[in-house]
Amino acid sequence: MDSARILNEIRLLILVAPPILFSITFHEMSHGWMAYKLGDPTAKSQGRLSFNPLKHLDPIGTIVLFLTKTIGWAKPVPVDPRYFKNPRRDMMWVGLAGPVANFILAIISAIVLRFLPAIFAMPSLSHILTPAIINPILIMTFLSVQINIGLGVFNLIPIPPLDGSRILAGIVPAEWAIYIYRLERYGFIIVLLLVFTGVTDHIIIPIITFLNHLLLGPMAGRF
Repeated sequence: MDSARILNEIRLLILVAPPILFSITFHEMSHGWMAYKLGDPTAKSQGRLSFNPLKHLDPIGTIVLFLTKTIGWAKPVPVDPRYFKNPRRDMMWVGLAGPVANFILAIISAIVLRFLPAIFAMPSLSHILTPAIINPILIMTFLSVQINIGLGVFNLIPIPPLDGSRILAGIVPAEWAIYIYRLERYGFIIVLLLVFTGVTDHIIIPIITFLNHLLLGPMAGRF
């Protein structure tokens, strides 16, 4: 690998780190916040309602996210369903909170990205801001759209420990939910196999691409 390529990889790593760390943190905080609102203080008591990304990072999930820039996972927020009035239903809402938070961030980032060029062109700013400042901001905002869409879609896969399993278990009849819970011991291995064999690429990449184009329009392929 030549020096120019190494420098480019370092530059990309620096640009992708802030949106990845914030997206993961917001995702996990949303799980903990929803659980807390539904009566479970576990996440709060363990310091997981925090904007400190170090409290939420899962080493393997973060590496996968850095490599793919579309899919990954964080350290699950501890939830004790015994605090809930309706454990199966409330766990569904806790599971849904993470992907919804990512989709909200993706929409906000897409809106911001559309307005940034006009903001940068304002006379009061145009003589201050240089391409060395403007370009990284645009790229990080664009990556925020991609990463949050990827996290939201990937975590909706209905395999434990991903959020989609909690959502599905809250929808299907109780006797079916038991089989979903039983997958928990094998879920992480199944998820890794799906990721590293490329199966998830065929399932979720088309959805991610569609949502990217939906939110960004012609800007989707600009960066």
